[in-house]
Amino acid sequence: MSELPPFHLAFPVTSLANARAFYGDLLGCPEGRSSDNWVDFDFHGHQIVAHLAPVQTHAVATHDVDGDSVPVRHFGVVLSMDAWHALAERLRAAGTRFVVEPHIRFKGLPGEQATMFLLDPCGNALEFKAFADRAQLFAK
Repeated sequence: MSELPPFHLAFPVTSLANARAFYGDLLGCPEGRSSDNWVDFDFHGHQIVAHLAPVQTHAVATHDVDGDSVPVRHFGVVLSMDAWHALAERLRAAGTRFVVEPHIRFKGLPGEQATMFLLDPCGNALEFKAFADRAQLFAK
C-alpha cells in the first residue's frame, strides 16, 4: 500500500489560545507555523490550520447514524485500535464532554468501528475512529 498524501484542512476558531490548548496540549498535535490570525498543527501527519474567525463558528446540524446523533460537519482521523483506546482514556481523564461517547458502532456489520465525537473549545466537531480490521474502512 502506498503512503497516503497528507490532507490540509482550514477551520474557524474563536480563540487561538483555546485552539493551542486543545490541539497542542490535549491532543498532542505539534504546532507548525503561525501568525496573529492562524496556527498550523500536525494532526497525525496531516496539516490542519485553525483560523481566528469567531463569526464563522456555529452549531452544526446532526444526522442519525446507527442510533447516534452525529454532527454533520466534522473532521477527524482513523487511528489504530490501541491508539484510539489510549486517546479515549486521555480524553476521559481530562474530563472531556463527548457528543457521542466512545463505543463500537455497526457491531457485527460491515464497517464495524470504534468511534467517539467531541467538540473543540470553539465548537468544531471531531470524530476519532478505529477498525479492528482496517480493510473495513470502506466496506459496504
